[in-house]
Amino acid sequence: MGQKAHPIGNRLGIIRGWDSNWFGGNHYADKLVEDEKIRKYLSARINKGGVSKIVIERTLKRITVTIHTARPGIVIGKGGQEVDKIKEELKKLTKKEVQINIFEIKRPELDAQLVAEGIAKQLEARISFRRAMKTTIASTMRMGAEGIKVMTSGRLGGAEMARTEQYKEGRIPLHTFRADIDYALAEALTTYGKIGVKVWICKGEVYGKRDLSPNIGGTSSASGKGARPEGAAAFGGRGNERGGERGGERRSGDRKGGNDRRGPGGPGGGNRGGAGGGSRPGGGGPNRSGGPGGGNRPGGGNRPGGPGKR
Repeated sequence: MGQKAHPIGNRLGIIRGWDSNWFGGNHYADKLVEDEKIRKYLSARINKGGVSKIVIERTLKRITVTIHTARPGIVIGKGGQEVDKIKEELKKLTKKEVQINIFEIKRPELDAQLVAEGIAKQLEARISFRRAMKTTIASTMRMGAEGIKVMTSGRLGGAEMARTEQYKEGRIPLHTFRADIDYALAEALTTYGKIGVKVWICKGEVYGKRDLSPNIGGTSSASGKGARPEGAAAFGGRGNERGGERGGERRSGDRKGGNDRRGPGGPGGGNRGGAGGGSRPGGGGPNRSGGPGGGNRPGGGNRPGGPGKR
């Protein structure tokens, strides 16, 4: 038995507000069921609108529904037509006055619900689960999250036996109440069965008193991860200050006594062209190719092999 607390339920009233904000009184159960109906209906109605959460607030005669979405244009429609339609449909469903507000999510990569649904859609499109998880983790960390954990469970890759796989990066302190952890579950309906996707995203820690009203989300400053430390070599090797000083002086001239190595005497060149080469030890004769036997060289006379290049 894994006794795990839901990361959001665990933080309610501490750093997290409720998604339904009203006083129930004697009709608490009816209102709760109505909330569930509204959420189910809206999720199905605008399933391509990137809806993260739906916040419901009630007064005596009015229900205020705030839709948090990454694509407000799809929800609003041309000239607000779509919103008006949804408002009329919700009036019929609840038999009460309904007001709809749209709240745009600026950074969808840091919203657990949208990240989980993104992975689920990729799995439905038959993309490899490992690839989907890793690319998602990379893009979330790039946006400045402190940590992310992604878990998929089910018949991964169409395997006969279901299993669970998870990847994580950064830190996800689940036991720290002040850690702002967003959690979500999504399901991918694949041809070989359902695959569950769970996502935990840590956005930093909250110090001091936080406003728990549901439409206020905490923002975390991006920590510049991923950059190379200053002065580090490009490919993890040494810097290239060594190469110049070492190779330069050797190639640029006098090489242990040999002056200019390329010259009129053909390959082998320079003052080496005939005689054993200018200042070469043992050499010194003026012309080695056909001359009278190379100065101080022992064994004088013409060398066997006759005239010509060396």
